[in-house]
Amino acid sequence: QVQLQESGPGLVKPSQTLSLTCTVSGGSILSGYYYWSWIRQSPGKGLEWMGAIDASGSTYYSPFLKSRTSISRDTSKNQFTLQLSSVAPEDTAVYYCARIRSLPYGSSWLPGDYRGQGTQVTVSS
Repeated sequence: QVQLQESGPGLVKPSQTLSLTCTVSGGSILSGYYYWSWIRQSPGKGLEWMGAIDASGSTYYSPFLKSRTSISRDTSKNQFTLQLSSVAPEDTAVYYCARIRSLPYGSSWLPGDYRGQGTQVTVSS
């Protein structure tokens, strides 16, 4: 069974770049027809899909965040990363990495998709 684990700073200052890494075990990010995604959830809101990378290395981004988001991978470590630039307090959320099967993604988790436990990121000076 695939497992995902997010890592990165819990506190980021406004205007800085947030970087998070997802380490995947029990499956390869190079195989299958999945979207290795970053999804966040702000307090009191539904899920917000941010972007993804697939097995071929193609990337996909939310049009609302595309100008600030970059997703890359390290295949030797079976990891993929998120960079979100110019962060602001409204970027405060729990950030999840996930393996999902289809796009677009809605506001709730779908059965059969896998995700990490999530990591709280707070944007504050």
